[in-house]
Amino acid sequence: MATQSIDADFRTRLQDWIPKLVLSPSLAVILVFVYGFILYTGYLSFTDSKMLPSNTLVGWENYTKLWALSSWITAIKNLAIFSSLYIVICTLIGLTLAIFLDQKIRGEGVLRPIYLYPMALSFIVTGTAWKWFLDPGIGLEHTMHLWGWESFSFNWIKDRDMAIYTVVIAAVWQTSGFVMAMFLAGLRGIDNEILKAAQIDGASNWQLYRRIVIPLLRPAFLSAFVILSHLAIKSYDLVIALTGGGPGRATELPATFMYSYTFTRNSMGIGAASAVIMLMTIAAIMIPYLYAELKEKKE
Repeated sequence: MATQSIDADFRTRLQDWIPKLVLSPSLAVILVFVYGFILYTGYLSFTDSKMLPSNTLVGWENYTKLWALSSWITAIKNLAIFSSLYIVICTLIGLTLAIFLDQKIRGEGVLRPIYLYPMALSFIVTGTAWKWFLDPGIGLEHTMHLWGWESFSFNWIKDRDMAIYTVVIAAVWQTSGFVMAMFLAGLRGIDNEILKAAQIDGASNWQLYRRIVIPLLRPAFLSAFVILSHLAIKSYDLVIALTGGGPGRATELPATFMYSYTFTRNSMGIGAASAVIMLMTIAAIMIPYLYAELKEKKE
């Protein structure tokens, strides 16, 4: 009996330890190559690193230099324009498509993958495709001229004042289907009894959505805001593929600024400082969201 008890204890302990042993290599890799490099980037932001890392500490000098750079201010302004339009338009289109598909229309099984397909593409592919489409020499404007519409003009991608909006167009095209899926899942999770009771009380469709459906979609709105904000802040490959940050610095974003100063301008300290600010911005969005989610679960 004692031997059987020992074997049972050993099996129980083995069952508890096997998942930990299996996950430990992945955990170690994440700790080193994710959080370790985040900490190292923070350290570099306080050094005089140029082309190569340096251990000479300079305090907050890199942050002071960073905020004195006109290119960084331009990147922040572009991010404000891009992120605000990107989040608002994606949310509106995603919500509209979700409400449309929630009506149990015919062909929903075909339309849903069509709307979701752009999200399956990489941002590099999306940027390249939209670059061809928006280029006046080979894209939409050129096609319209071939069809006889000689007065048609759409050269936003070459215009310093309008180029940032082409980034918004491409980003919205890629992500709005994903936002639609989030809202559709939220709509399908609403109790139909609540909606039927409101209809019996005489609520119109507008009142139904404004007073009941939209408020119940608050978690979906919050999740969409967090995800879209994160994507906007770290946007790099889409901008590089679509405009290369140009014309001039018209579409420069913090992510492209960070890469440029770290790897092509030999100012690793300033690049690291910009990366830390981007990380803090994402953290300022994520931490309240996670706190609210955990608090709600506890309650």
